Amino acid sequence: MEANKVKTSNYVGKHKGFKPNEISPKANFIISFILTAMTLIYLVPVILVIMVSFSTPESLTYKGYSLFPTELTLSTYKFLLKSGKQIADSYKVTITRTILGTVLSLSVMSLYSYVVAYRAFPARKFYTYYLFVSSIFSGGLVASYIINVRYLGLYDNFWIYILPGLVSWFNIIILRTFIQTTIPDSLFEAAKIDGAGDFTIFFRIVLPLFKAGLATIGLFCVVGHWNEWSTALLYIENPKLVPVQTMLQRIQQNINFLKNNSQMSQTQEEMLILKNLPTESTQMAITVIATVPILCVYPFFQKYFIKGMTIGSVKG
Repeated sequence: MEANKVKTSNYVGKHKGFKPNEISPKANFIISFILTAMTLIYLVPVILVIMVSFSTPESLTYKGYSLFPTELTLSTYKFLLKSGKQIADSYKVTITRTILGTVLSLSVMSLYSYVVAYRAFPARKFYTYYLFVSSIFSGGLVASYIINVRYLGLYDNFWIYILPGLVSWFNIIILRTFIQTTIPDSLFEAAKIDGAGDFTIFFRIVLPLFKAGLATIGLFCVVGHWNEWSTALLYIENPKLVPVQTMLQRIQQNINFLKNNSQMSQTQEEMLILKNLPTESTQMAITVIATVPILCVYPFFQKYFIKGMTIGSVKG
């Protein structure tokens, strides 16, 4: 041990300003270059989608998909915004669903994960096996449709977006593993000795040390609610309850149907209008409209992915 300390002190003395975790400038440059190149590679498809959404049909016909289109236009977005009230209603549904669904899901799943992670809880094994069985067996689409419509009365109801997907067994397993690996049992035992109840332990001990796990699962819930579109196809008829993803898909399907059946038009002018309806640019504009809001949410969760958690509150 003495020899190692002498060697370390001599090395530090020869290299003033040395830090054990510091990398050399050359390695720092190489890593920065690689990360910058990867960032540009990931950004190119996003920029391409945005540029195509602003491209004219003539530019796409003669030049194809390009980062530098010959002509730019807002006609595609103007075409989509013609159904302005429907877009506003759909955004309200999607935003409300995303916020409310994420908050309720995190509330239920965090409590459930605490129960199955707390080793002193008597019924822990029962709820763990119940979660395990539900992850293997599923009633399928027909059974879920019958339950949601006939017994729960969720047809054409906003709560169809929230209640069926309130709990995810996969997310609960992640949260349970997070609690077991980051929060020591001695912390729970110390709180019990001090007279704290289960809710006190959960809200005053687990939740403050649980932020990174909740943020991760919260991001999964946000993305899942925002991108989900199939539920509205099965259960929703009211236009005011249609989310953004389903509405944009219907617009694209209507455009494709009209273009494929343009010969059904009675006048030459109608046929010309239908043939000139944007298709490729509309698809890209729909992608932009559906993707940009969720990209704006990601930075608020990013710090929880890169920030390490230090737990030093174990009572000795």
